[in-house]
Amino acid sequence: MKILFATMPFDGHFNPLTGVAMHLKAAGHDVRWYAGPSYAAQLERLGIPYLPFRRATAINPQNIGELLPERAKLRGPALIRFEAKHIFVSNTDNFFQDVREIDASFPFDILFCDAGFYAMKLIKEKLGKRVCAFGITPSMETAKDIPPNFVGLKPASTTMGRLVHQGMRAMMERMVMSDGKSVYNGILAAHGLAPLEGSLFDIPYRSPDVLFQNGVPGLEYPRRDSNPKVKFVGPLLPYRVGTATNFSQPEKLDKYKRVILISQGTMDNKDPGKLIVPALEALKDTGALLIVATNYSKTEELRQSYPQDNIIIEDYIDFDYILKHTDLFICNGGYGSILLSLSNGVPVLGAGVREGKNDINAHVDYFRVGIDLRTENPKPTDIRRAAERILREPQWKQNVAQLQKEFSNYHPNELIDAYLANGHTHAN
Repeated sequence: MKILFATMPFDGHFNPLTGVAMHLKAAGHDVRWYAGPSYAAQLERLGIPYLPFRRATAINPQNIGELLPERAKLRGPALIRFEAKHIFVSNTDNFFQDVREIDASFPFDILFCDAGFYAMKLIKEKLGKRVCAFGITPSMETAKDIPPNFVGLKPASTTMGRLVHQGMRAMMERMVMSDGKSVYNGILAAHGLAPLEGSLFDIPYRSPDVLFQNGVPGLEYPRRDSNPKVKFVGPLLPYRVGTATNFSQPEKLDKYKRVILISQGTMDNKDPGKLIVPALEALKDTGALLIVATNYSKTEELRQSYPQDNIIIEDYIDFDYILKHTDLFICNGGYGSILLSLSNGVPVLGAGVREGKNDINAHVDYFRVGIDLRTENPKPTDIRRAAERILREPQWKQNVAQLQKEFSNYHPNELIDAYLANGHTHAN
């Protein structure tokens, strides 16, 4: 089978699909990947042919400040409106034109894409392709009993609360998402397709043949109406080459009673003062081993500021390895790293709001597998208090252990293989 992968140029959209791609490649399928230039080297290492963006602009964490300078000043609804239009919708026609050109020389049978790749609707309906999308965040499908997206709320427990959420959702659609939807409908009209009636958020859940949802039902808000196209597949973890680790100081893992991993992710990591520094200030004298992954941002400066024996600061940390020795993960709420943490039985302390991290952290808090500080700039005292609570009270570890068991019952590659083997075709 000829399979084309296509992903938005962000690590959280690309990385979760690498394990699936390598599995399909090993099974003998012809797998190629349409991606931004920052993924060319990685795809070469994986042995997957790289198909570059031609017409589409690769907006990524490295160039977003240069290409979209006004974004840095935006907050709340204004930021959501801007990103929906300029990051997720504006490139749709360019993505489609690129993929149509790829199809001329590589007539693929099926498209595998992340949920943010909105060209999926055109590729399915204009090119007649089978489309498998991947949900790489908690489900964003709109529903009456689910809070609106991007506001960091948990499900309402009262009728009045549900009515408030309903009003907020309507207001978001009208005042926040309407610009992006208008642009998207213009693109659909140019290709002779009917306008989108519902929400932009629902495209990945209604348009493809199937949506493979990263994660498990136990980490999703309960819904009265289930979507038959949505299939949970467990944690979609990045492909790993071998099992060796280059962790620099393994002897310290036994020296300290507690091990705490700290990360500010790959997107919003330029200013360590947001989370890394307050976390270090909060915990440097607690007797715990603090391991910081900077993702190549200000590593040396942090080392000079924190030379203590119980603090290890590295550009890169092998999370697969280190989480097996970790008691607590402090992060800003990237979904992939949180799933990896929970699947290793490690509770989470989350402090992040942008890029939908407030919703991810709200899920962590709702299911009591960690604590959401509900801010991007936590104070050291708040971090210390929450960390001590998670490490002291047994409920957090118990809840995570239950979720970890649920994770272990899901095998993504087997579930995806079974779906493909069952001969599913264009299911509408």
